[in-house]
Amino acid sequence: MGRLLTRRIVRSSLPVGRLAPSPTGDLHLGHARSFLLAWWSLRSRGGRVVLRIEDLDTARTLPGAVDRILADLEWLGLDWDEGPLLQSTDPGPAQRALRQLLDSGRAYACTCSRREIESIQSAPHASDGTLRYPGTCRGRWASVEEAERATGRPAGIRFLVPPGPVTWTDALLGPRSLDVSEDAGDFLLARRDGVLGYQLAVVVDDARVGINEVLRGDDLDPSTARQVLLQDALGLPHPTWVHVPLVLDEAGRRLAKRDAARSLVSLREAGADPERIVHWAASSAGVPTRGPLPARSVLPLFPTARLTRRPTRLGAADLASLFPGTPPAFRSFEEPASPP
Repeated sequence: MGRLLTRRIVRSSLPVGRLAPSPTGDLHLGHARSFLLAWWSLRSRGGRVVLRIEDLDTARTLPGAVDRILADLEWLGLDWDEGPLLQSTDPGPAQRALRQLLDSGRAYACTCSRREIESIQSAPHASDGTLRYPGTCRGRWASVEEAERATGRPAGIRFLVPPGPVTWTDALLGPRSLDVSEDAGDFLLARRDGVLGYQLAVVVDDARVGINEVLRGDDLDPSTARQVLLQDALGLPHPTWVHVPLVLDEAGRRLAKRDAARSLVSLREAGADPERIVHWAASSAGVPTRGPLPARSVLPLFPTARLTRRPTRLGAADLASLFPGTPPAFRSFEEPASPP
């Protein structure tokens, strides 16, 4: 790895994981369940918890969102051993990783705009909803500087994806396989405006603090293959992957940050009981609990639990059960949430 990382990677025999919210909106009940599950998995085995705020795209960061996230997590009864670490305050290691990939021929400059990629009829969407890149700039330029001089445009950086399937094992979902070259193509490591891409940033930042367990929602399962490719290219270790099913609304859609009635801020201000949220999160995920309880009281129950692989529907009765008395008349109790 050379001088890729400024902090020594510490190999730990104990689990080290992270809570990694993004301050682009308020946390909702789906986030709450995923973060509780990650925390229970780590704390029940004596592991360490790192809190990282994924705020690289500062233009999308909402004022006050970080403070509200911290208040929500503490309200749920969660704690952490390190952090909050803000990605935006130290992008240097990821930028050095980007240079390493360019110098080794594993990445290349791309001047394509999103509109140009969308205009290519043969460019379908990847499994995570992003556009599949058709490879227009692959092998076209010898360097970033040449690409920018020739086009008069700023260049982004893409990872040169090798052909063939990427395989890994998920602790909940079992053996997994995805051919990234067919699914997403050469994915972005840095945008044309200079903002580092999610995939590169999380891989580098996870390695810097010794993350060896990643538990998150299964909407990010397709990202795992890209992150495995980057870890291999940079000589970084693979963590244990655990992808848990999402929480859906009554119409079967994933919860959105814009749905105020399901945000933790709204629930907290309306008088919801955090111990009832803990009970709902645990029982809906397959951890047997008999009623409201603090997050820490779930720890003895977690090691023997069999987590569900099925998504959870969040209905009006579930929302009402989070309040000790009569719940407030949120619009979303009676109507499906707005599309994300």
